[in-house]
Amino acid sequence: MKGPADAEARPAAPPVIAYDPVLLPPVDMAARAGRRAAMCAAGSVTVPPREARTARVPAGGAFRISCPEGSQVGDLNLWAADDPAERFYSGKTRALHGTHVGQGDRLWSAFPYLRPMATILEDSLDWYGIDADGGAVHDVIGTRCDPYTHVRLGGAPYHQCCHSNLTRALVRELGLPPGEAEGRVHDVLNVFMCTGFTRDTGQYFMKASPARKGDFIEFFAEIDLLIALSACPGGDCGAEHSSDAAICRPLLIEVFEGEGAWASPEPAPYDRSHGI
Repeated sequence: MKGPADAEARPAAPPVIAYDPVLLPPVDMAARAGRRAAMCAAGSVTVPPREARTARVPAGGAFRISCPEGSQVGDLNLWAADDPAERFYSGKTRALHGTHVGQGDRLWSAFPYLRPMATILEDSLDWYGIDADGGAVHDVIGTRCDPYTHVRLGGAPYHQCCHSNLTRALVRELGLPPGEAEGRVHDVLNVFMCTGFTRDTGQYFMKASPARKGDFIEFFAEIDLLIALSACPGGDCGAEHSSDAAICRPLLIEVFEGEGAWASPEPAPYDRSHGI
């Protein structure tokens, strides 16, 4: 189709950052790093391949996710430990920090809370940056592999998708009926996953994760957290997911506790009147 007379001029409009993170309250990373240096190990959980596990992390503590045996992608959910309605909001995290998160970025909770749930303290893959394909690690753009999309795309029912893994983990942790547990599973932080959008069609792509044995990402818990992590059936996601074809490896969650109370951030100071 032939474009309008100003077809070349319209795309030349300059981009504008919609939500400038510079306007957010500053994060005292030195204080968090200092507290982390004095923390003690409080436990660990191994997440088996094609399964999910949960862990609880106190406010002012930390948790580390690592690859103990080799490259493996994980799908992470977070909730306020005492209020499951407050959960990780990947969309707003993406709007504030970009499509992929790293050291110093924060994981934000859903409305009406909209406060930092966790802050990324350290990332062994921070060196990766954005590659020639536009790929980067730790994305907040993908959802999670799930059985609904899988069957829509012609696959047979598959119960080791991350959505189902996370659902089973919540059933075990909270004793909920499966339907209620499933309703609490939400869009994820794709830990160690290397993703982007194709430049010609704008389609979401994945490629083999650059993570290797020993790689890790570590988070400071700003509030009391319940987390759930799925070891994705796609392994390093270099070929496919939602099947048993890929080589899958475990992930490790380590929890650390600090001394003394931590002042958690307050929810967003909006009165929820919505102009009514």
